[in-house]
Amino acid sequence: MQNYQRLKQRQRAERDSYSQALAIRIHRALSWLDKAEQCDDDDSKFTFLWIAFNSAYAQDFEQRINFSEKGLYQEFLSKLVNIDEHNKLSSIVWSQYAGAIRLILSNEFILQAFWDYQSGRIPEDKWKDERSKAKVAANNALGNNDTSTVLAILFARLYTLRNQIIHGGATFGSSANRKQLRDCTFVLEQIVPTIIELMMDGKDELWGEPVYPLIDI
Repeated sequence: MQNYQRLKQRQRAERDSYSQALAIRIHRALSWLDKAEQCDDDDSKFTFLWIAFNSAYAQDFEQRINFSEKGLYQEFLSKLVNIDEHNKLSSIVWSQYAGAIRLILSNEFILQAFWDYQSGRIPEDKWKDERSKAKVAANNALGNNDTSTVLAILFARLYTLRNQIIHGGATFGSSANRKQLRDCTFVLEQIVPTIIELMMDGKDELWGEPVYPLIDI
């Protein structure tokens, strides 16, 4: 059974106990997860998985503040980790750190500092220093079982790839970004359904009003 089908069954059984804000977030996120699971190409799948994540997460301040390496998602991810009694997110990080996550953190083409260097905004040593610091921070966080920090650093890379695709900085089906797109999609396929599930687990938590609430006219 795909993640959407499993989670949708649970949502139908529990939705009357959700706050309106959470109900909207979960409903929207599941709709995009469903679409992502129907896709057979990574460009589309990654895009719809990101929309699913944003449907679950999006806050007003995200439209006004640029994402940083430290992570605007840190508070959200930390909240999920605290709810995660069975360490599902931690298990994903531990199982994939030596594989897909390590490859993502080592790929300069989804490090924003690399593109800042290419555009002449920072010197070469600056972007290389940013890459090294992020690797050290991720390794230290992993050693301290700080899952939320590892995820925040990871999501900084995912966000760069998201920008490349959404803002037309990549070609559909291009061979130039297949490696990072494949790795990032693989990781999102595991993380996004887990995030939705943890929000269901934390139905009594305050998740905030959706950025665009449902208006009944």
